[in-house]
Amino acid sequence: MHNNIDTLFANMWDDYVAITPSAHKIHALLADEESTNNIVNDHVAFRTFAVDKTALKKLAAHFLALGYTEMGDYNFEAKKLTAKHFEHPDDTKPKVFISELRVNELSDNAQAIIQKLVAQMDADVVTADNFLYSGRHWDISKADYDALLNESEYAAWLAAWGFRANHFTVSVNHLGQTDELSDVNTRLKEAGFVLNTSGGEIKGGPEVFLAQSSTMADRAPVNFSDETAAIPSCFYEFAQRYNMPNGKRYQGFVAASADKIFESTNAS
Repeated sequence: MHNNIDTLFANMWDDYVAITPSAHKIHALLADEESTNNIVNDHVAFRTFAVDKTALKKLAAHFLALGYTEMGDYNFEAKKLTAKHFEHPDDTKPKVFISELRVNELSDNAQAIIQKLVAQMDADVVTADNFLYSGRHWDISKADYDALLNESEYAAWLAAWGFRANHFTVSVNHLGQTDELSDVNTRLKEAGFVLNTSGGEIKGGPEVFLAQSSTMADRAPVNFSDETAAIPSCFYEFAQRYNMPNGKRYQGFVAASADKIFESTNAS
């Protein structure tokens, strides 16, 4: 396990931008001219399979060991996902959102493919320092990827990419030039980035104390066992948080909005 939060996030970021080059460009676009390090990361998200070897709690353990606390529970019925979010007592540290696919709710065929993948994985890798940016621990054919894609975009993405940040998130509240998500979206579109419009370009808003938008995922080549193919990799998200009636800024997540954010890795 890592003993340093900043080192862990730096390593996860390096792994993420390697397959998400647009994140580098957006980071530069939104950063102030004087400094390229003033982008505050609101949260980072992970995907996993709800089977013993890769259960959500195995990923969470890395963050709990660094002082994070479990805060919220979420259920995505249609996508068959269970999720939790975690916060650190130091609120300058990014929040963490981890979801897991309820594999037992998929078809027998999809379950068999996933079990076959996870069976190739050494059970000990989940406790390794680098697990959260270690990628894939199995071989998978393009045919199996396509079979999963037909049923669950989430399953296919995880099967192809393995364990790594699915997205990082710009805290719009902390940007130098604007603190309005709509302004950020305009700048992104003017620069040629494609936004996720599922459920609207902006998901949520002041009424739920959180507004979110995201790019559509980059595409990057994956080496399948039988061919190499370019598929959706990761995306960049943007979050604007609002103060609640008690005057404190909302720190949780909104399931209805997150449901649409998941679709940022959709292939079509």
